Amino acid sequence: MITLSEENYLKAIYHLERQERGAVSTNAIADKMETKASSVTDMLKKLADKDYVIYKKYQGVSLTNKGLATAANVVRKHRLWEVFLVEKLNFSWDEVHDVAEQLEHIKSPKLIDELDAFLEFPTHDPHGDPIPDKDGNISKLDKINLSKVELNELCTCVGVIDSSAKFLKYLDKHKIALGTQIKVIEKESFDESMTILIHGLELNISKTVANNIYVKTS
Repeated sequence: MITLSEENYLKAIYHLERQERGAVSTNAIADKMETKASSVTDMLKKLADKDYVIYKKYQGVSLTNKGLATAANVVRKHRLWEVFLVEKLNFSWDEVHDVAEQLEHIKSPKLIDELDAFLEFPTHDPHGDPIPDKDGNISKLDKINLSKVELNELCTCVGVIDSSAKFLKYLDKHKIALGTQIKVIEKESFDESMTILIHGLELNISKTVANNIYVKTS
C-alpha cells in the first residue's frame, strides 16, 4: 500500500518532469517539497524499491510506468476536486488548493469515476491546468505566456502558472479570470512591464504577472 507521503513525492516528480523535460534532481524535489535533500534521497530509495521511480545517484530520478500512472491519478483526483469545489460548492479559485490536497488521497476509484462523470468529464481545472483522464492522458491546449503576446494582439486567459492564493487574489482584484479577454496596448522595453486592456479598462502589469498568466491568442 502506498503512503500519503509517497504519493506526494510522486506528484512532485510528475510536475517537475514536465517542467524540466527529463530526469529530476534531488535538489529540485527538495525545494518543491520544502525538505532536506537527505530526506528526499531516503524517499527515492523507497520508491525505487517499490518500482515507482528509477533513481541513480547524481543522475536524478524519473518515474516508471507504474509511478507515472500513480502520480497522474493523484493529480487527476486533485484537479477534479478543485472543479467540484468551485462549480458545486462555490469556493473561489484561490481557496481550493489546500482542500484538494487532502481530498486527493481518497482511494476509492468508483468515487472518482463518479465524480468525473458528475462533473461531465472536465478537461481542465479552475486554474486552467489539464486534468488527466483515468488512463493518465491529458488534453493539450495551445497557450503562451501573456508576456509573449504581440502589441495590439487580442488574447484570452486560459490558465496561470502561479496558483498561490496571493496571486489569484491579485487577479480577482483586477477581474482577471479564465476566459477574460485581454488586449496588449503597450510594452515597456525598460522593465518589460505592459499595459493591457480588460473589460474596457487599462491596467499596468509587471513582467512577473505577465509571465504567470497563460493565454490563447485569436
